[in-house]
Amino acid sequence: MKKTILITGATSGIGKATAQLFAKYHYKIVICGRRKDRLEELEKELSEYTEVHSLAFDVRDKNAVLESINSLPEYFSNIDILINNAGNAHGLDPIQTGDLEDWDAMIDINVKGLLYVSKAIIPQMVERKSGHIINIGSTAAKEVYPNGNVYCGSKHAVDAITAGMRIDLNPFSIKVGGIHPGMVETEFSEVRFKGDTNKASNVYKGFDPLQAQDIADIIHFVVSRPYHVNIADLVVMSTAQASSTIVKKDI
Repeated sequence: MKKTILITGATSGIGKATAQLFAKYHYKIVICGRRKDRLEELEKELSEYTEVHSLAFDVRDKNAVLESINSLPEYFSNIDILINNAGNAHGLDPIQTGDLEDWDAMIDINVKGLLYVSKAIIPQMVERKSGHIINIGSTAAKEVYPNGNVYCGSKHAVDAITAGMRIDLNPFSIKVGGIHPGMVETEFSEVRFKGDTNKASNVYKGFDPLQAQDIADIIHFVVSRPYHVNIADLVVMSTAQASSTIVKKDI
């Protein structure tokens, strides 16, 4: 029997790569994101391999989250695996000059959005006494770096929420884990630098960063372990990266 996986933030980066990989393994896939045009394009691509359903919503809108997930057709409605991947970093300002809108966006997407989606899906997992939740964090969940203040705070929150989920859902045999990537070459830096593609591209120059496909492979590995095995907490960086601020660059 095919398992169903729901992936947030599926229109780019890690979410898109994960959807593409799981489609090739013939999971039923629910892809979620804000950009409807990208969702439709991805749905068409994945449909060559498996059954796909797309949901267009912003994770910051709790009503839209709940309504969208509750609207799933019966064939897709029992979610076996939830990948809470949607997340963003906005700005690189020190705390004293931080932008309030940036702060709101990071807390609303990275923390509250993850909670809204989880709230919509966890009850069915509890009822079935099975399920697997993977929250995509960051090395920023494990250390704080200059000008990372609120972003690091939001990812530390994800780390704590993941641990809390694992404890609370333990009686129901639900697996919960966090995957914390270092620098991954995606649209992440472009968002962080607010569309400045030159600054964004410089982040990944001079070394081989992780690629979205690398994290997708790891997610598949975690999901494909026997049910008695739960990979609870995993940090992954490129060989060139030793910490959030130490990267060996050949430039």
